[in-house]
Amino acid sequence: MARRGWNGVGSVVEQQDGRARVVAVANQKGGVAKTTSVASLGAAFAELGQRVLLVDLDAQACLTFSLGTDADEVVSSINEVLVGRLDAAEAVLEVSEGLDLLPSTIELAGAEAALLTRPGREYVLRSALEPLLPRYDQVLLDCSPSLGVLTLAALTAADGLVIPMPCEMLSHRGVGQLLDTVADVRHILNPGLTVLGILPTLFDGRSNHARAVLADVGERYDLPVLSPPIPRTVRFAESPALGRSILSSAPRSKGAQAYREVAKALLGAT
Repeated sequence: MARRGWNGVGSVVEQQDGRARVVAVANQKGGVAKTTSVASLGAAFAELGQRVLLVDLDAQACLTFSLGTDADEVVSSINEVLVGRLDAAEAVLEVSEGLDLLPSTIELAGAEAALLTRPGREYVLRSALEPLLPRYDQVLLDCSPSLGVLTLAALTAADGLVIPMPCEMLSHRGVGQLLDTVADVRHILNPGLTVLGILPTLFDGRSNHARAVLADVGERYDLPVLSPPIPRTVRFAESPALGRSILSSAPRSKGAQAYREVAKALLGAT
């Protein structure tokens, strides 16, 4: 049976190969709501009946913690998968809200160093995830806040890229650097990588500056801007302590609804 896939933002193509669509969520700047976006979009996709796998590629393990898993108690993680000690399926955890997780631990920092001398290191994540793809509809990669080996591996493994960006003028610089890296990845490693769009985050509609940045960003980079912008709200800070996404901890909040609408747009739903 054919399934939905993406061909850019908001358009639907029929995908016949029975494999998940892999989306990297990346920005080398920290504090841009990247992990929040992965957890929230994953939960929104699950609400829409999608089979979802989230992959934590940050040694700080914030996504792992946010979904109610203590990284200090994780026995099998993405670290062991990337260095070849385990198959990815052996490290997958079932977490709440219909999501599966490939967790991270602090040892992942060492894996990045170990991969530096490995031939074909940019392809190691793609190869590790390939056997899992028939099990899922969506795979979301939570990238570390850097443009190191793991982020390059994520961009090489991905079909699409979502770029979270706070509605602040200084955030533009980071986006430009990331897009330069994306151009290199397309040219050398993954010509099929599509930038699905910039996701405006931490948006304060009362601020003239935030509104100006939102109006400028799409034209500046000639990229789609995902809508609606994700509002700034304390509910996002509260959710990780509960081990759940905002869609579960505050399901009627503006933040939860915004992520639901973005997820529908990415799926080409009305």
